[in-house]
Amino acid sequence: MCLTPYLTTGLALLLGVIVALTVGNPFTEHTRKLTHKLLSIAVIGLGAGMNILIVAKVGLQGIGYTVIGIATTFVVGTMLGRAFRLGRNTSLLITVGTAICGGSAIAAVAPVLRAKSHETSVSLAVVFLLNACALFMFPLIGHQLNLSEHQFGLWSALAIHDTSSVVGATMQYGREALELGTTVKLARALWIVPVTLAVGALVKTAPLEGSDNNEAQKRKYPWFILGFLLMAALVTWVPALANVGHYIEMLAKRILVLTLFLIGANLTRETLRTVGVAPFVDGVTLWFIVGASTLFAIYNGFIH
Repeated sequence: MCLTPYLTTGLALLLGVIVALTVGNPFTEHTRKLTHKLLSIAVIGLGAGMNILIVAKVGLQGIGYTVIGIATTFVVGTMLGRAFRLGRNTSLLITVGTAICGGSAIAAVAPVLRAKSHETSVSLAVVFLLNACALFMFPLIGHQLNLSEHQFGLWSALAIHDTSSVVGATMQYGREALELGTTVKLARALWIVPVTLAVGALVKTAPLEGSDNNEAQKRKYPWFILGFLLMAALVTWVPALANVGHYIEMLAKRILVLTLFLIGANLTRETLRTVGVAPFVDGVTLWFIVGASTLFAIYNGFIH
């Protein structure tokens, strides 16, 4: 069903959650691995429908507000973590996920931070729940405020955590929103590398909290961004591939819908139980501040 045009991104995610919380997902371990692979394939495929010159232009234009946005999110996230008395690892992971690109950023930073398993799980669970909310809330708010596709795509890229939910939300809004939102989000995701290195330096000079077997995990970086850029460059500079690129993009969108279904199906009751009140309120508060401030800046033309 997900591979047909009849299922939207939001409905696919909702169906996945319903399956997970009713009959349960007996293949959670396999579907979690499959989710990452399918998301990578979908993002690379979306590159077939974009012009690399426009991608480069948008990426360069966004450097200024990206740096300011990430820095501000870290400052506010640190203050909220102290206010809600969260452990420093949990607070930092939620902040990193909000500032850059959700689960991918958390997965990259957690081993460097030497975060405990439950700290990583709680952070990922908070991000997952907020991503699910964003997929439904953002298009409704965008239409209510009469945001243009350009404005909505930019807002989604700056305020929604994961790439998958950015693509899912902007797909519902229009082609321009999808192209801009995906491009800006992927450019933002590149900041995983310098942020991870900065956290690594921080840990060396001032170790944060105790570690466990997460230390042995490998850092995860969104290498699929390179595939996205290569695909966009290939279709742009080889005009004969334009028609093929169109079909690849269509297939990539359906794979993204399937990915969102699997993301919903990966939710477990145990995951919900691990999210305490304080981490969830911290994540929601930080997300609201980031979302509201970026929406205000875009709506009033400060970011464009």
